This record gives sequence, C-alpha cells and structure tokens, in this order.
Amino acid sequence: MADLTDVGSALVALIAQTVYPNGTGQASVANTGVRIYQGWPNPQQLDADLKLGICHVSVYPRTEERNVTRYSKDWQQLSVNTPTLTLTISGQTVTVGGTVPPANNPQNVTVLANRQPYIYAVQVADTLTSIATALATLIVAGIPGAGSAGAVITLPATARINAVRVGVTGTSIREIRRQERLFQISVWADTPAHRDAIAPAIDVVLAITQFMTLVDQSTARMTYKSSPVSDEFQKDKLYRRDLFYTVEYATTQIETDTQITQEQLNTSGQVDGSTQYGPVTTTYF
Repeated sequence: MADLTDVGSALVALIAQTVYPNGTGQASVANTGVRIYQGWPNPQQLDADLKLGICHVSVYPRTEERNVTRYSKDWQQLSVNTPTLTLTISGQTVTVGGTVPPANNPQNVTVLANRQPYIYAVQVADTLTSIATALATLIVAGIPGAGSAGAVITLPATARINAVRVGVTGTSIREIRRQERLFQISVWADTPAHRDAIAPAIDVVLAITQFMTLVDQSTARMTYKSSPVSDEFQKDKLYRRDLFYTVEYATTQIETDTQITQEQLNTSGQVDGSTQYGPVTTTYF
C-alpha cells in the first residue's frame, strides 16, 4: 500500500536524480555536496555541513491535508506471474515440462480427465518427475490404470483427457482512500549561488512531473502551490528557498490472487409444474 512515507521516498528519489543528473558519484548541479532526505534538518548537522559548503534538501510533509476520496473501491488487476511449467497432451500421455517455479511464483498443475479435475500444488523442492508422480497418484484414484514414468503421465485407452492447465498467481489492487497532502521541499544552502542552482532545477522537474509512480504502482498527482525565498539568516550563512507542492495519492490495499484452472457447475432439473427437483449433477470444465 502507498503511505505518506512512500510519497516522501518517491520525492527524495526524484530530487536526487535531478540534483545529481550523472549519479551521486559525479558533481551535483551546484557543483557542491548536497544531502537529500525526508524530514526536517537536524540543526547541528545543518550548521556543520553549511560551514563545509554542503547543502541540504529536505522533504517534509506539512499538516495541511484534505480527504479527496471519490473513486469506487473496485479491485483491479495489478500483475500476473508468468508460468514456468508446461503440460503437453500427446495421445494418452501428459508430459510435465519447463522448470520448477521459485517460492515467489507459486503454481498449480491441473489435468482434467473424464470430466474430473486432478490438481497438484507444486512445491519448491519438486522436480518434473515428482510433479508427474503426484498428479498420477491423484489420477489413478479416479481412473485405474493411470501411471507415470519420469515426467510423463500415461492414462488408459478408455480415459479421455479433456484439458491440461498451469495456474499461477497474481496481485490485485484497490483504492480505499484518497488524500491530498502539502509537502514542503526546502533547499538549505551556504550561498545564494548554490541555492539558486539547486532550487530551480528541482522546481522545474517537479512542475513537469504531473504524475509520480509510487512503490505500489499507484500514481500520485503533484500540483505547485508556492515558492518563498528566505535570506533572513544570511549572517549565519544560510540561504533558503521552499517549494510547496500538494500531492494527491491513494491509500491502497493489495492482495494475492490464485488463477482458476477449473470451474464447477452444479445443475438440477425440474419438471414444469412440479415442486420437486431432480438429483444434482456436477460438471467440471
């Protein structure tokens, strides 16, 4: 889920890329050292750094906030994992292929035979052979004569293989709240020249970045508010400029979903005019 801290982290990353366009190992836009972080500066650290010509850029969330929730809380697909396993039908055989998935990509394999589903949840310690063995063990309980050799499952000639499927997992996301928060991006510099090299560069990038992607893949919308300049502490060699931007972002909820590899349909007939239903018939497909 996206949180206030995630918004701050995204702003810090965007500002760092702007202040150090060629990487932090190269010179900054002000040709001096710049510290970029969330929160308010530590006075002692700031004073010490300014004496060394090191500037600060702080990203601070103000208390000004308003609820702008206006969208429905519907789930939306965020991502779907790619299957690493395969199941291939050839005559009366099913071959397990591909590679065993890692723990972060759980998969299940399904064989639909004689209109009955046989499903196995693949384990990290599995091999292609052990997967075939597990499936064959499930199948033989309903279809005598089935068996496996290596990664190949064989069904008797009287059996009908209807379908084979590999199921994966994915993630869904939904927005449960939306808020607009005021952020104060402050440039603390030892000279007006350093301040005037850093602040405009940040301001331009923030102004053209209408939408910013957060860690949960949701987007935050930025809007410029104001940019006051302060020289009141020039005797202490502190020159400051604030950039105020509102950020509208969503509080989200993410869940893991398992792909459906078979469906079950229960039906029961009724003679017209009768109050009695016939027996329930279950169909898998």
